[in-house]
Amino acid sequence: MVASLIEQLRYVGLFLVLFAAGLGLPVPEEIPIVAAGILSHAGVFRWWLALLVILTGALAGDAALYWAGHHWGERLLDWRPVRRVLSRKREARLLKAYRDHGVKILLTARHVMGLRAAAFLTAGIARVPFWKFLVLDAAAAVLGVPVSFGLAYVFADQVYGVLQDVHRIERWLALLAVAAVAVWLALGAYRRSRRP
Repeated sequence: MVASLIEQLRYVGLFLVLFAAGLGLPVPEEIPIVAAGILSHAGVFRWWLALLVILTGALAGDAALYWAGHHWGERLLDWRPVRRVLSRKREARLLKAYRDHGVKILLTARHVMGLRAAAFLTAGIARVPFWKFLVLDAAAAVLGVPVSFGLAYVFADQVYGVLQDVHRIERWLALLAVAAVAVWLALGAYRRSRRP
């Protein structure tokens, strides 16, 4: 779905996927980044524009979470889906951690899927100054995103080879699973036929 959205809508699709990932959609941020690197290598995207769109989409999603936490805070935390990710106990720990280690949390949260959304939402609730949040989030993004993008761009041919090998292995595993089910059914039928 991610690949087809990016393929159909190009830069807009890339932005939307990264924005949604920033909001907590359970899609690792690296998937669209690697896809954009590979597509840039293939000439579908201009690499510099794709990288700019990636950074903008990722930071926009993070800023939206911060904004939601800042403006709606506790009301937002009472939603059932949010409480599944950010329990009251986890919220209390994050608020205390922001008072003690705010900079470290913001720099590392971007790289931990599952914690990122909760940490950025809590940054808004904890009233971390927006300029500080944005500078730290952008610094973390500028350190990590270009590396993933660049590796995918440089090693795009090898990624294609790995994906072909993965598909080949998936076919063999599916064949083995079908054979195992057939053997299990045959043994079950044989055992039932031997009973008096």
